Amino acid sequence: MSNYRSGLEERFGKLLDKEGVPFLYEVEKYPYVTQSTYCPDFFLPNGVIIECKGFYRPSDRRKMLAVKQQHPELDIRLVFQRNNTISKNSKTTYGAWADKYGFPWCIFPDVPPHWFE
Repeated sequence: MSNYRSGLEERFGKLLDKEGVPFLYEVEKYPYVTQSTYCPDFFLPNGVIIECKGFYRPSDRRKMLAVKQQHPELDIRLVFQRNNTISKNSKTTYGAWADKYGFPWCIFPDVPPHWFE
């Protein structure tokens, strides 16, 4: 079984081997920051921000973590359509992910009434 993450990477690694070129594969990581904006779904008079999600894409999860890190003063709460797993190969549910990262959450229509107070 290959340690490469794509067929092209594997073929290129084999080419380097064939040519006798020494190499290292994915041995370092480099952080980077991108500039973006976040437009929450709902703003409540009590300062609560509601984000509604049907399918909770990996890009949405990364965005919410970045927003939480850069704006810890925001009270962002997640309303999910269902408590699905975050991917086919994961046992982690949307709710478990939200708990892990400190986002209050619920499944629609069971929104806690105190969220509106």
